[in-house]
Amino acid sequence: MAFSNDPPQDYVFSNHTGLLKANGSAQEQKFIENLIVESIEIYGQDIYYLPRTYVNRDTILNEVETSNFTQALAVRAYVNNVEGWEGQGELLSKFGVRIEDKTTFIFSREKFTSAVDDNAALNVEGRPNEGDLVWFPATKHLFEIKFVEAEKPFYQLGKGYVWECQCELFEYSDENLDTGVAEIDAIENTFANAITVNFAAGGTGDFTIGEIVAGGTSNVTAEVKAWDSENRQLQIYNRTGIFTIPETVTGQTSGAAWTSASYNTLNNVNTPDTTDQNYNFEVADDDIIDFTEVNPFGSVGSTTDTTI
Repeated sequence: MAFSNDPPQDYVFSNHTGLLKANGSAQEQKFIENLIVESIEIYGQDIYYLPRTYVNRDTILNEVETSNFTQALAVRAYVNNVEGWEGQGELLSKFGVRIEDKTTFIFSREKFTSAVDDNAALNVEGRPNEGDLVWFPATKHLFEIKFVEAEKPFYQLGKGYVWECQCELFEYSDENLDTGVAEIDAIENTFANAITVNFAAGGTGDFTIGEIVAGGTSNVTAEVKAWDSENRQLQIYNRTGIFTIPETVTGQTSGAAWTSASYNTLNNVNTPDTTDQNYNFEVADDDIIDFTEVNPFGSVGSTTDTTI
């Protein structure tokens, strides 16, 4: 068959008006997004995302002093390195063994929005937040998000589809964990700074583990870790202040009521004396420094001064 160009005309096509822009169309972007979602669902892991709630924040130094974690939202994530943890691993330092495991979790933006962002009040809406936590049930590790990469892969078809969260092993420092997931909440019970309150004879009832107790005079509250009724000793953590000696401490659930007799804030029952030596130093320092002198810069811990 012969081809005829009569009359002669330009066959280089240049009029794209009204045609589908296939290289960056909404249809193709949605297709790529669906493939990514499906891939993460197949090859990813079930994790829990814990949004951080600021309780006290130093606006001068821009530091978070206390935080709460009250939600654990299930979402699927892809673990970027399947060969093991990244980072320097276990390091032996003069302060003991330090574990610096790192990993990267990749979230589908679509799934993150529906599973997390729509169900939580994030400090920065619309994306994972630095400082939020990720619980990895497969290994029972709790990670903190240190950086969120938003441009990998770099705008395929003109759009981003994933959040890449670079995480480090979380270092617990008395944060309040009340997520409703037993394995996560147990971290607080195990590592929170806990003290023992001794009570005078004549109280009523038994405190229950996990309940909130409150001082009748100081209005200080705390959470119960353990109760020894025989020796009248209550282990508590998450204190909001200093109990008055004496005052009636009442369980908000059990109704138990006992009068406080003594306690000190330096003897952390959650760590052995070989690790936490605050109490030993406080006793030994009396032979070195004269603490009867007034300190113009504040106060220090004391086993005799119940106001500290």
